Amino acid sequence: MINPKSTVRLLSMPILWMGIVQFVFGLLSLFLFNDHISKLFFGPATAILFVSFLISFFFRRETLDNVAFREALIFATLTWVVTGILGALPIYSVTGVNFTDAVFESISALTTTGATILSGLDAMPPSFLMYRQFLQWMGGLGVVIFVVAVLPMLNVGGMRLLKAETPGPIKDDKLSPRITKTAHYLWGVYLSITALCALSYYVSGMSLFDAIGHSFTTVSTGGFSTHDASMWYFESHSILMIANVFMLLGAINFGLHFRVFQRGAKGVKLYIQDEEARIFVLIVLFLGSVLGLYLYKTETYPSLASSVSFALFHVVSFITSTGYGAADLGAWPAATALFLVFCAYLGGCSGSTAGGNKIIRDIITFKVIRREIQQLSHPRAVIPIRYQNKAVSSDVTNAIMAFMSLVVLTTVVFTILMMMTGLDFWTSFTAVVACINVLGPGFGDVGSNFQPVSDIGIWLLNLAMILGRLEYFTVLAMLLPHFWKI
Repeated sequence: MINPKSTVRLLSMPILWMGIVQFVFGLLSLFLFNDHISKLFFGPATAILFVSFLISFFFRRETLDNVAFREALIFATLTWVVTGILGALPIYSVTGVNFTDAVFESISALTTTGATILSGLDAMPPSFLMYRQFLQWMGGLGVVIFVVAVLPMLNVGGMRLLKAETPGPIKDDKLSPRITKTAHYLWGVYLSITALCALSYYVSGMSLFDAIGHSFTTVSTGGFSTHDASMWYFESHSILMIANVFMLLGAINFGLHFRVFQRGAKGVKLYIQDEEARIFVLIVLFLGSVLGLYLYKTETYPSLASSVSFALFHVVSFITSTGYGAADLGAWPAATALFLVFCAYLGGCSGSTAGGNKIIRDIITFKVIRREIQQLSHPRAVIPIRYQNKAVSSDVTNAIMAFMSLVVLTTVVFTILMMMTGLDFWTSFTAVVACINVLGPGFGDVGSNFQPVSDIGIWLLNLAMILGRLEYFTVLAMLLPHFWKI
């Protein structure tokens, strides 16, 4: 039986966290950046903290020691909705955009989509820019996972929350018997890679502000930048290569990272032994090489080196769903746009910050198709699907095929709905691709930003981002009448 009071009590934690974050950025604005917008953080923060206190007080008798799976699904979904709305309050105050656009920017940040309705970033207050970057870093590994990490009381129900939040079809690989320790380990790895990324950017020539800000959105595969020109503001191919490395690290399973960190130098071979990570890197290298050669042959860039550099960067940016830019993609040959859209659907690895279908699903889908073709020649043969040298159960393969079908259906439905708001097909399709794969950049009228989209279209894309971030089933399950029955 669903206990709505427990769900509301749980929601007090992400609400409290959003209030703390905004209060801290108010302090940064006041004492570090001195950009005179501290009150625009303190005002919303005070209201949010007060609401969190009221919820905790009135629902203090609700126990949270056994969260049911249906409650975990509700909590995971509502967390993104609630934090998206609360995160929009400073955006609304600082930028002066309407509330619909502010919520879009906030949800885009927290889901690490990276689609934006803002322009003129270079002239905006630094505390606001860093707040925007931090939202992506916070949302990268997941607000829900943060809640699990800081709430020891969720030892029993915490695993259900983690499964509802974590992307990927196979979710039973725990790093520790205690779920709070698992969450701590994940955040420890996440923080370590972020720090290394910031240091690398700083050494390569970024300012400390830009290095920290871009490390937040590189490792989280979010893609927000503190500059309108995105990563090409720095006009450095070495920075693009550093970004490639850390976008790939952000798109590889963080549980795998932890096991590698545990073993030190000897653990590096685990990346090669892991089927998903190995195939992911090979796909990136292959697609980057193909696109680089195509750009060189079409004389888009004068040298092979620059062609491969720009091509590899954008392939990595799209396949990891980061969405950084370093070139005017509108000036590239027309075929490259669809090529990059294809990359976006492939996605990163399960258990990572990346969006898209996830490579493990792509691998198993390919193996299912190959088996069906083999079955035509050998109709009586029993041909198991194997992943990591282990047989994959029919439950997993059925769920993956259902997921892939749902991806196609959802894309078609949302594209039609966006066209009904007045956008052309290519703009509608790429806007949906950008949001449902938590990618960020689109093409056509949304090539620069999402300002041309109507308010109705923006709310549709908000839903698409949350659907993509929680991988459809978590959200869609709540639309079934059976879900709400006792």
